[in-house]
Amino acid sequence: MEYNHQSLESKWQKFWAAHGTFQPSESTEKPKYYVLDMFPYPSGAGLHVGHPLGYIASDIFARYKRLKGFNVLHPMGYDSFGLPAEQYAIQTGQHPAITTEVNINRYREQLDNIGFSYDWSREVRTSDAAYYKWTQWIFMQLFDAWYNKASDKAEPIAALVEHFDINGSEGVDAVADDDIAVFTAAAWQQFSEEEKQKELLKYRLAYLRESTVNWCAALGTVLANDEVINGVSERGGYPVEQKKMMQWSMRITAYADRLLRGLETIDWPEPLIEMQRNWIGKSVGASVKFAVPQINQDIEVFTTRVDTIYGVSFIVLAPEHELVETLTTDSQRAEIESYKDRTAKKSELDRMADTKTVSGAFTGSFAKHPLTGEDVQIWIADYVLASYGTGAVMAVPSGDQRDYLFAKFFNLPIIPISDTQEVDDAADPNKNGRYINSDFINGLTYQQAVPALIDRLVESKRGKAKVNFRMRDAIFGRQRYWGEPVPVYFKNGLPYLLKEDELPLLLPEVDKYLPTESGEPPLGRAENWKYNDQYEYELSTMPGWAGSSWYWFRYMDPNNDGAFASPNSVSYWKAVDLYIGGSEHATGHLLYSRFWNKVLKDLGYHNEEEPFKKLINQGMIQGRSNFVYRVLDAEGKGTNLFVSYGLKDQYNTIPLHVDVNIVYNDVLDTDKFKSFRPDFADAEFVLENGKYICGSEVEKMSKSKFNVVNPDDIIESYGADTLRLYEMFLGPLEQSKPWNTNGIEGVYKFLRKLWRLFHDADGNFAVTDAEPTKAEYKALHKIIKKVEDDVERFSFNTSVSAFMICVNELTELKCNKRAILQDLIIVLQPYAPHITEELWALLGNEQGAISYASYPVFNADYLIESEFAYPVSINGKMKMNLALSLDLDQKTVESLVLENADVQRFLETKPVKKIIFVKGKIINIVI
Repeated sequence: MEYNHQSLESKWQKFWAAHGTFQPSESTEKPKYYVLDMFPYPSGAGLHVGHPLGYIASDIFARYKRLKGFNVLHPMGYDSFGLPAEQYAIQTGQHPAITTEVNINRYREQLDNIGFSYDWSREVRTSDAAYYKWTQWIFMQLFDAWYNKASDKAEPIAALVEHFDINGSEGVDAVADDDIAVFTAAAWQQFSEEEKQKELLKYRLAYLRESTVNWCAALGTVLANDEVINGVSERGGYPVEQKKMMQWSMRITAYADRLLRGLETIDWPEPLIEMQRNWIGKSVGASVKFAVPQINQDIEVFTTRVDTIYGVSFIVLAPEHELVETLTTDSQRAEIESYKDRTAKKSELDRMADTKTVSGAFTGSFAKHPLTGEDVQIWIADYVLASYGTGAVMAVPSGDQRDYLFAKFFNLPIIPISDTQEVDDAADPNKNGRYINSDFINGLTYQQAVPALIDRLVESKRGKAKVNFRMRDAIFGRQRYWGEPVPVYFKNGLPYLLKEDELPLLLPEVDKYLPTESGEPPLGRAENWKYNDQYEYELSTMPGWAGSSWYWFRYMDPNNDGAFASPNSVSYWKAVDLYIGGSEHATGHLLYSRFWNKVLKDLGYHNEEEPFKKLINQGMIQGRSNFVYRVLDAEGKGTNLFVSYGLKDQYNTIPLHVDVNIVYNDVLDTDKFKSFRPDFADAEFVLENGKYICGSEVEKMSKSKFNVVNPDDIIESYGADTLRLYEMFLGPLEQSKPWNTNGIEGVYKFLRKLWRLFHDADGNFAVTDAEPTKAEYKALHKIIKKVEDDVERFSFNTSVSAFMICVNELTELKCNKRAILQDLIIVLQPYAPHITEELWALLGNEQGAISYASYPVFNADYLIESEFAYPVSINGKMKMNLALSLDLDQKTVESLVLENADVQRFLETKPVKKIIFVKGKIINIVI
């Protein structure tokens, strides 16, 4: 019987589905292990060979952990709300649910073909109402919670109301808006319902507030910072402008310190941890108030260098700062408005990245220096962001390069404040010297000056020490259709929650998936869509990250109608033990997931501070493009003649991308090329040694470069087991590497060689129960140890090489012993599950039971060398190998050598002069 990957793999995929092979049990004494992939957005393009890399790695680890006696949860689902489906709906009028369903079916087919050990009975889809009911429910928990600094956790809003009823606002230490009111219990009780709700909204973890957002008119929605690249939308490349809008937000800043501390407790890649640290951006400094007498208000700034306060020569506000309108004098208004308009066309990332362009506008107003009382000009500039700190900075040109460039450009004062500063050509931020031009801190060091200044600011009520975070509260709304409806209705302009038994709030039908003519989001098109037929629903939907911020919980108990997951399930599965996915989610999904996880913990729904214990970022599989070389005529126009790579320098040519699927080991299938494009039908070729050799280059996989490789095609030709092994063989999991089918044939040959170990020359199954030799045991136990070590440290590529070496050794030994081969296929099963299932069954074992077999126990004794195959030479010429015990002395070795029949045959009765013997190395007979 020959190895037929197609029938064999189809057989076992059907078996796993029919028998629920990979469904774990929560009624077991086995230790649990939770392996999770970042679930995909099901795009219409389906999977290419780069997508399954992380999935294959996690599947190998999940299968390995089952063999090690763990009860493994390894689920899969779909992050199925998303902008692409909505854009398609806008273009075609087709409901996004239809597109999404078609795409999911395609993904499922492809995933099944690769042979993953997913428990598909737990599949989730974020766009399924039975799922987003609980996304809405979690939003409700956030809306009904506030962050108590005293207990350092979120608590129910009812507890805050109770405190107000008894004590008023006194004693409340909360993360809240800046404009919270001070009131007594009696005053609170006199508040109207509307006044109470307005005040509570300032405390809620989910709240409404006017915010500066990235508005993309072409897409009709707000975008997150990471969805804007160089001032345009990541999807579609449409212009994005800064705009103030009333938006739902999540008070993630309440958790900033806990999010930082949690990074010390998890096993994540250091670059990713550093990205989160930088995004959270903890700064220790001071809050300083600059009085503005003409408007009777203060401008508050946060600075990490309060020691430089005497070097302040102007103040800069973000163009969006709330005081800009009030501060702008009539003579400066046109200039300020023009500057604000220009700034609105830039994203925050662009403004931060552009460190060379100097621009700004003077408001015409002045503030008072908090310690000297001198007038300080107030400017606006786009290098100051409304979303960072207070949206205002005290400019110290002698110590900050951007302030220095600004001062030089607009001819503003530059005041040296240290006796070691050199400010002729640039700012000098050093802290090494002693202060000058700095009043009462003159002559002090940095360490002496900071506490003295903070004491003076506190005493004068002009400032205080403060910890600040770069991270801003997360915008939680999109003006689009295909997302979770927010379970809120409005009464007298204030938001109220639906009742829990009214969930899910379903997406209504609309005639178009575009904003209304009056600019409302698409949900504004729904007819008669009101709460109790009278109150307006929220018309924005939740952002794309909502459903993915808690999905690992739903896998624990996916069919529960009464809870997002039962307490027993959550208590059993706890946190995800291994999470594999892309590093591009560092400051989006991964940060928001940690945030929601902490909120749910605070509210008593589980006990894990962090959701993902270990995280691995898989590298990218890049495309390997192929090129043909078209000969140009004298006028530079393309001809129908194509020259092979090695001859192209002899002609005037232009390279053209060619479909990599018609190129094999860089050799072009010229017949298929002629049908590749209609204009190539009459193509002629200049060949090398009878072949057309293509050029190659590593690029990102994309349809435009014709370098996308469909895993279905690889599976059709070589099988899923080959694909799995080959993707691991390409290189270390965390590194990016190019896809190159040139080596895949070798992996396929390895599997056929493995198959032949179990069969005789006629293809008959031929495994014996004979006792293995020491050499066979040695080969087996080397691979047992090697794979165990490699998998535990996620070094899958080196295991594949070791498998090949092992099979080669066993082939040379002509090994067909059950005791060796059965353990070998158990070790190989995580990597190549289909062929090992078949061989397991052929060995007479219960079908499917290999997934729950015990991983073979390594025995180091088999690796101890007790004998050596000595190369035997006669007069220095190697003649044969002779296996002898390493314990033998020279005299015994000489006797055994001379008694050996093969040695006597080589000696041809010639007398032996001497025997040179080096233990464990050589035997040389001199005649």
